[in-house]
Amino acid sequence: MPKKIGRIINGLAFFQVVAIITNLSTFFWLGKNTLFFTFCTFAPKIFTMLRIENLHVSIKGKEILKGVNLHVQKGEVHAIMGPNGTGKSTLASVIAGKDLFDVTEGQIIYKEKNLLDLSIEDRAREGIFIGFQYPVEIPGVSINNFMRTALNEIRQYKKLPPLTASQFITLMEEKRKVVELTSKLSDRSVNEGFSGGEKKRNEIFQMAVLEPELAILDETDSGLDIDALRIVANGVNQLKSKDNATVVITHYQRLLDYIVPDVVHVLFDGKIVKSGPKELALELEEKGYDWLK
Repeated sequence: MPKKIGRIINGLAFFQVVAIITNLSTFFWLGKNTLFFTFCTFAPKIFTMLRIENLHVSIKGKEILKGVNLHVQKGEVHAIMGPNGTGKSTLASVIAGKDLFDVTEGQIIYKEKNLLDLSIEDRAREGIFIGFQYPVEIPGVSINNFMRTALNEIRQYKKLPPLTASQFITLMEEKRKVVELTSKLSDRSVNEGFSGGEKKRNEIFQMAVLEPELAILDETDSGLDIDALRIVANGVNQLKSKDNATVVITHYQRLLDYIVPDVVHVLFDGKIVKSGPKELALELEEKGYDWLK
């Protein structure tokens, strides 16, 4: 076999191996000296659940977010850390749809839809859940009634039938176990008279019932003792799947001992100034934030 043809065949074999590994094909030999190959990918497109690009946000003329960029894929847990007043809660509020803020530039794309065009209600129906630092009380509305209304509203939006009473009771019993919530607590008005730990457990219970695709947890660890933190974090971990994503906003690394992130971001002066693996949180705990200025 002539050496030139041997080299071409060896090269073809090499590219075939590459094709098998990367799902790429097809190869054509055009003449004795030319090897032509095309790349036809059959690999699934990576689905970016949340894409925030160059987001600028102001309130009463004061700019808070100054060009935030963030991409979150399905199945991922992201942590956003940073000192007070850098825009972490503002970012959560803008994703939720609070109208206190003015988006002056940039975009938020969620499941290939422009999130800024959706109402607060439609954002929830589309699978976004926001756990706030200070959950509000709703006197006179029991958790059971609140959750049944919210869940059936989402099911109606998805063109699914409402749950029957027995189906809902079974679901509530199952989901209460996630955060060790008693039936007595779920019979009470939403967050009325709850301790800080009970409010945060109730937030994660709501998350368990609604099964959101994207959960934004704003300082879920705030005000929790170590036992309550463990229960809340364990609930979040149980709800993680390949089909959903979670963004955890926190000041402290201790929460990330329980909810281990895939990526840690540092939000400083309205921008994400550094991103890295979970070890970045330990570095921040040791050094603080001043070294990032």
